[in-house]
Amino acid sequence: MISIIMGSTSDLPVMEKACQWLDDHGIPFEVNALSAHRTPAAVEQFARKAASRGVKVIIAAAGMAAALPGVIAANTTLPVIGVPIKGMLDGLDALLSIVQMPPGIPVATVGVNGAQNAAILAAQMLALADPTVAAQVKQHKASLGEKIENANRELAGLQYHHKVN
Repeated sequence: MISIIMGSTSDLPVMEKACQWLDDHGIPFEVNALSAHRTPAAVEQFARKAASRGVKVIIAAAGMAAALPGVIAANTTLPVIGVPIKGMLDGLDALLSIVQMPPGIPVATVGVNGAQNAAILAAQMLALADPTVAAQVKQHKASLGEKIENANRELAGLQYHHKVN
């Protein structure tokens, strides 16, 4: 199971992309709001007990000070993927907060508002031990090429006076 944690439900419009991708691919997940600053004890308890509840990967979204992914990573041995949320400074502040972890506390990080990529990365981690998830990821990757091929067919049909292809 994958756990999606966000610092506030205001992050849900971004994190819905992760929820939707996992749901579309039949990968079990949970979603909760926990704040590193407003509910620090709950965050620590969540992180310490996640593995015993069957969680395999944690996706943690945070904006502004963006402490949530690091606090979770400090309290678990599970892989943590940080999703910086765009807010102030176009999300650069959150991105830098998440990637600047001290030695020994790694947090994998996707791009600003990169919730879908976080879900795919989490699925790739699960795929190492789960052939069903591996097949889902493989099919998703194959579909990306199909989308580009379809786009090129549509572009070929566009008519302009000076278009040469």
